[in-house]
Amino acid sequence: MDLQKVERVYSNYAAVYDHIFGRIFHESRESAVRRLHILPDEQILEVGVGTGLTLPLYPQYCKVVGIDLSPGMLTKARERMRTHRLENVVLLRMDAGQMEFPDNSFDTIMAAYVVTAVPDYRKVVTEMIRVCRPGGRIIMLNHFSNGNKLIAAVEKVISPLCKHIGFRTDLALSTVLEGTSLHIARKEKVNPLRFWHLVECVNRKTGSAAPSH
Repeated sequence: MDLQKVERVYSNYAAVYDHIFGRIFHESRESAVRRLHILPDEQILEVGVGTGLTLPLYPQYCKVVGIDLSPGMLTKARERMRTHRLENVVLLRMDAGQMEFPDNSFDTIMAAYVVTAVPDYRKVVTEMIRVCRPGGRIIMLNHFSNGNKLIAAVEKVISPLCKHIGFRTDLALSTVLEGTSLHIARKEKVNPLRFWHLVECVNRKTGSAAPSH
């Protein structure tokens, strides 16, 4: 996958995304946000905000920035933002692999169904670590290859096909985190079919603990 293809695929999805994927993944999204225990004035970045399905789930007392590469997805997200009068939300078109934020800008970063849907997951993870303050949280809600040899073999076979519709199936969490400053604080399987993982990581990079706003 390249950036142009990802943008094209997800812009094509924009009109039907909520109908196809909204209900299927809503429970896991809701669970992910509910378990964040967000503090007042917490600075949150949602990477790959899509049509904004999670935006109404955040409490109004925090500040949320949502980024996405797809203009079509962002159009839908802005409609949802207006419908729910989400004055604490800002939406920006941005490449997650080359973010335009200063270092340590956010307390918490949410990436739902993103890591396996980008051309270079390493660049995206590196950028999330950079813009997340030391001691902050990075939450990934995603399918990761689970190490089962039979399932892994199937995932490897179908991964090239899945890339054509915008995601890959053969990426392991250990591969994503290898060599990074991220420490797993919590990991659990979530619906649908408990095939997806909710992974909360603490950013153990060194530097000032205060976010730079």
